[in-house]
Amino acid sequence: MTNIPEGLRYTKDHEWAKIEGKRVRVGITDHAQTELTDVVYVELPPVGKVVKQGEPIGTVESVKAVSEIFAPVTGKVVETNQTLVDQPELVNKDPYSAGWMAVLEVADPKAVAPLMDAAAYRRHIGE
Repeated sequence: MTNIPEGLRYTKDHEWAKIEGKRVRVGITDHAQTELTDVVYVELPPVGKVVKQGEPIGTVESVKAVSEIFAPVTGKVVETNQTLVDQPELVNKDPYSAGWMAVLEVADPKAVAPLMDAAAYRRHIGE
């Protein structure tokens, strides 16, 4: 069974968002990393970039495919997980902790409200 932690918000494109005050930490879900299989490269957005909800903010490359990562909310990139440059496999090993991708500063943390909760995401992926 896929790991879908409570307390996070999820997109239909399989990103997760964790509210941390006025910031939102972003990564891809366990379901997404399982579908991709072995992640071999992660392209992260530049710090300072302003992104709109639904826009690509990077890519994840696996032995099977290249997938875009989409911003779950509108905000400014204030931090990226540079560890993934040398250790992209962290996305597979620990997608919700060590495998996070970026932190966005948001004008309104309530912007994550329309995203799915864990139960809705489970239904979305058919579990």
